Amino acid sequence: MIYLICLAAGRGRRFGADKLLAPWQGRPLYSWGLETLAAACNRRADARLIVVTNTPAIADAARALGAEAVPSPESEKGQSFSIRAGLDALPPLQENDFLLFGVADQPLLRVETVRRLLDTAAPGVFGATVAAGDRVGSPALFSAALAPALYALEGDRGGRGVLNAHPERVLRVECDPEELRDIDRPEDLARLSPN
Repeated sequence: MIYLICLAAGRGRRFGADKLLAPWQGRPLYSWGLETLAAACNRRADARLIVVTNTPAIADAARALGAEAVPSPESEKGQSFSIRAGLDALPPLQENDFLLFGVADQPLLRVETVRRLLDTAAPGVFGATVAAGDRVGSPALFSAALAPALYALEGDRGGRGVLNAHPERVLRVECDPEELRDIDRPEDLARLSPN
């Protein structure tokens, strides 16, 4: 099984408000990433989407797309707490399971890119990441064997460090550099080109 975990519990401190609810092209920002992950997941019998969020509108949208919504009561302490909330929502992992972590503030991420990343999930694969040249980004795929290392993350650390510890074992799925753009500040959203 591949568990896609969408991290949508951030507070958007640099944005100055809940950035995931900010409008972009007539829709809330979160809806773009959430719908991309759901579309990639829904075409596979071996995938399940879990959305980590404390925002009722995002939880409702996740359920409407067939995903499970789980809260992250301590997400204000950093990304590692949201990662743990997602991991806590999973059944016991099997050896050949995979975890895909994605974020909700990447509105230009394409469904096809996520599908190609999911296609790397095979026995013997350590992990995989989307990349554009030298730049790597989210989402990223982790074998079940890496779950303890993800669970041990602290503070505002994400899973990138887990993969970076073994770069020679991480597969790369090339994508358009624009797909890696995430939104941290209002000016990032204002500069975002329509997809």
